[in-house]
Amino acid sequence: MDWLDRMNSAMEYVETHLTEIIDFEQVARKAFCSTYHFQRMFSFITNVPLSEYIRRRRLTLAALELQQKGTKIIDIALKYGYESPEAFSRAFKKMHGVMPTSARDQGVSLKAYPRLSFHISIRGDVEMNYKIEEKKAFEMFGISTVVNFDGFIEIPAFWNKCVSDGTVDRIRTAAELGENDQIHGISYNFGKSYSYMIGYFLPQSGLQEGFEKLQISPQTYVIFSIGINPDGQSGLLELHKRIWGEWFPSSNYESANSPHFEMVYDRGNNMYETEIWIPIVYKPES
Repeated sequence: MDWLDRMNSAMEYVETHLTEIIDFEQVARKAFCSTYHFQRMFSFITNVPLSEYIRRRRLTLAALELQQKGTKIIDIALKYGYESPEAFSRAFKKMHGVMPTSARDQGVSLKAYPRLSFHISIRGDVEMNYKIEEKKAFEMFGISTVVNFDGFIEIPAFWNKCVSDGTVDRIRTAAELGENDQIHGISYNFGKSYSYMIGYFLPQSGLQEGFEKLQISPQTYVIFSIGINPDGQSGLLELHKRIWGEWFPSSNYESANSPHFEMVYDRGNNMYETEIWIPIVYKPES
């Protein structure tokens, strides 16, 4: 069974269990990968977390039932996993813009999120530069925040805050960096949200007051690089999408639930190079 079939099998499982508690481990098992890897891959490929996709599909089907079958709101709420009609009504209005009681009104506008499926797209005409390296244990330090799914909005905002309030300068001073040395970004503690640290390698002088320390275990990484200018977040996002949507599906690796890195290097002339380090484990084809 190839990657495309495995992903569609996972989506079939989700679709047939929308009125039940969906076991994310079972979804990932259908795709022959770990729960962590599946959720990360799904989010980058589809631009939406798996939990949000499930929520949207349930509310899409709930709206159709309200319009077509005249089912009671309390019955639909319970059917799609809401603890009360009030909780269902809040979620329904957030997505559709109207209360469930208005869904049957003539001419009312509702939203529908169709069932997702994966198809073949001819890509790969643009090369991807990568290398696989084993790294020994090391320590990082810095300042962290909790990030929800859309890190490409929250993370730049966190960087801007840390630049403006002097945190970046304090990290650079504590790390004993030169003028052209850049600090890095670390993503870790992945779950429904995750932690993101702005920091650097812990210096020999040790951890200074006001910073956090992060211990990194020995790990194998796949490392991708991209040259960007200071406003090049769109290039990073596109590279992430290609990593998860092209490289991983065509390799025998999956990501490990360990810290990920964005290592930034000053190349001069207002240009920077970013290396994306993703921890990986080898997984032969089933």
